Amino acid sequence: MAAPLHIESPGADFTQDLGRTIGEHASAGDVFLLTGPLGSGKTCLTQGIALGLGVEGYVRSPTFVLMTRHQGRLTLHHVDLYRMGSPAEAWDLGLEEQLFSEGVCVIEWADRAPEIFPEDCLWIGLDYGQDPDRRDITLEPGVAVEESRFQGLLGLLTKKAATSEL
Repeated sequence: MAAPLHIESPGADFTQDLGRTIGEHASAGDVFLLTGPLGSGKTCLTQGIALGLGVEGYVRSPTFVLMTRHQGRLTLHHVDLYRMGSPAEAWDLGLEEQLFSEGVCVIEWADRAPEIFPEDCLWIGLDYGQDPDRRDITLEPGVAVEESRFQGLLGLLTKKAATSEL
C-alpha cells in the first residue's frame, strides 16, 4: 500500500473546503470511509463533499436515522455506523445498494465494520490536532495508490494542501 497523505487542517472551513474538493472530483461508485473520534470533523468533511457534489440544503450526520440520501450531480449516500454493534448489523442496513451504486457513498464510523467494504475505497481518518480547531487528516486508498481510482485526487489534494488552495 502506498504512503498515506497527511493534511493538517487549521479549522472547520479548511476541512469543509477539503471535502468540497473531494466532492468536485468524485466519480460514480466512489466510497469514502471516514474514521475518527466524536467531534473530529467527519460530518464537516461530508458537508464539504456534498457541496462539491452540488447538493443543496444542510447535510447533517445521520446518527439516528443511520442513512440519508441527497441529490446533487451524483447521489450522495451518507451513512453513519456509530450505533452499530457489529459488522453484520451494519451489513443488515442494506449497505450493498449504496456501496455499489452509481452515486457516491460516505460512511462515518467506517472502522466499526472495516471488513464489509470493497478494497477500492478511500479511507479518511480525522483526529484532533495540537489546538482545539486543528485537525489531522489522513487519506489512504484501500489498495495500492498506483492501482487506485483515487490516484488523481490524491495528487490534486497534495498539491492544493501544499499551497493552501483548497
